[in-house]
Amino acid sequence: MASSSLAWSSSALFCSKAQLNATRAFSSRQRASNFVVSMVSPVLQTVLVTGAGGRTGRIVYTELKERADQFTAKGLVRSEESKANIGGADDVYIGDITKPESLSLAFTNVDALVIVTSAVPKMKPGFDPSKGGRPEFYFEDGGFPEQVDWLGQKNQIDAAKAVGAKHVVLVGSMGGTNINNPLNALGNGNILVWKRKAEQYLADSGIPYTIIRAGGLQDSEGGVREFLIGKDDELLTTNTRTISRADVAEVCVQALLIEEAKNKAFDLSSKPQGGGVPTTDFKQLFCGISSTF
Repeated sequence: MASSSLAWSSSALFCSKAQLNATRAFSSRQRASNFVVSMVSPVLQTVLVTGAGGRTGRIVYTELKERADQFTAKGLVRSEESKANIGGADDVYIGDITKPESLSLAFTNVDALVIVTSAVPKMKPGFDPSKGGRPEFYFEDGGFPEQVDWLGQKNQIDAAKAVGAKHVVLVGSMGGTNINNPLNALGNGNILVWKRKAEQYLADSGIPYTIIRAGGLQDSEGGVREFLIGKDDELLTTNTRTISRADVAEVCVQALLIEEAKNKAFDLSSKPQGGGVPTTDFKQLFCGISSTF
């Protein structure tokens, strides 16, 4: 692994003493008034998860719902069917990210946004693996990466900015530094090119952001692996290029809670299960990241 990649466990680098002690710096007056503060209900973050009907977005939305003492969760999906698939609650809105006018209701009173939307290539019918060759892919009309991963994400970022959102967490993908990455060839969509453009737009937007460029997503158990942090696709040169969807979702949720996650961009993968110490200290994780794009 490249030397600048980082493996995170209980032995990870600590934040500076000033960072770690900041939350302890209460004045005597603040301590004396703790009993008053404890009687006041905490102010919850209202968080909108877009792409909440997808395999990763659904996990993020569900985790936020389960943390009702910290978040008021909202979801955005594309259809009534998708809404029904994630429970059909009143906090799930239907909208089209390529049509800004359809987003206003979902974005009302949003404090933070988690973007988990993505164009999805589909395999052309008729492929027979027994005959060799490779399958061909296409994108449905209105679902090309330029429309979804660039313009659709731009619309979301603009909507978040318009309502004064204080944080945007964007789930992207590793591979964006290489124009010849095979993912760009799928359906001639250049999907990583458009994702990268949206990431840059977010970084330049003035909204505090966290950009998580995930490795290959797996439908496996979360919370049982040691995370690896990298930048500029260096993790793609290793054998540790995948990450559980559940782990990506947990990083998204933790980014909403930890100040040190803001204005950071990083690649994310994990060691195989049993190959390290599962990552649990997310403050140390975010404190050790220095890359901003």
